[in-house]
Amino acid sequence: MAARRGALIVLEGMDRAGKSTQSRKLVETLCAAGHRAELLRFPERSTEIGKLLSSYLEKKSDVEDHAVHLLFSNRWEQNFSLDWCKQPDVGLPKPDLVLFLQLQLADAAKRGAYGHERYENRAFQERALRCFYQLMRDTTLNWKMVDASKSIEAVHEDICALSEDAIRTATEKPLGELWK
Repeated sequence: MAARRGALIVLEGMDRAGKSTQSRKLVETLCAAGHRAELLRFPERSTEIGKLLSSYLEKKSDVEDHAVHLLFSNRWEQNFSLDWCKQPDVGLPKPDLVLFLQLQLADAAKRGAYGHERYENRAFQERALRCFYQLMRDTTLNWKMVDASKSIEAVHEDICALSEDAIRTATEKPLGELWK
């Protein structure tokens, strides 16, 4: 009998929507419930390249845009086509659930430390939001919207409910490949 697989759950959203907080809380809750869970972040800021990217994002250093693209794959900034932007990710494991933490840009701007990073500005965030909405039209991915304007605990409860369902159904399906 083949081993049961887990679920790949992705949290997406605009800057300051609560992705880091909610990701940590979800992993803690899943582990406490006896699941094996691991938090993966992108970009991973603890590696040497990640530290360079972090310095760039925090406006502590400047890096030529093409070099940043190669390191960070920040494909959305230069208005490249959506299909071109998706190419480096083709064939990666397909998420069982993609949770989009929806928050008005004005509300995100009120959250702590907004604007300290290079792309935390309204123009860039609006472009990124348009790209997310384009990606959400892909019906091969299981996108779910979560109202991130609620309290941290209320958002966490919504995320847990959606995640539990994804975990249950993932064990019955093979792991897919993204955009294939």
